[in-house]
Amino acid sequence: MSKTTTSSTTLRPMTPGAIEAAARADRDAQPLTAGDLKRMKRTPQAKIIRRALALTQEEFAVRYHIPLGTLRDWEQGRAQPDRPTQAYLKIIACDPERVERLLNSRT
Repeated sequence: MSKTTTSSTTLRPMTPGAIEAAARADRDAQPLTAGDLKRMKRTPQAKIIRRALALTQEEFAVRYHIPLGTLRDWEQGRAQPDRPTQAYLKIIACDPERVERLLNSRT
């Protein structure tokens, strides 16, 4: 048998219980506790969307008519977008080209 093939008779698949036990035995890979999750900071939605679009803060602010200071406050966690703005960000995430086209069209 070559080094690139494997015999199914030599493999012994692990049961889900064995996988769980092996994972919990690894001290460096323990599950996060409730305290860990509380201590961690969540990445703001606006920042995730902006990065996915590969835009700078300035480009994103201009393209979607958001004040630059407001965008920075959201991304740095100093402020949270209100409900309508969260909906607006969700629409941008779903169809950024269409939102840009609608906002920047000459009527």
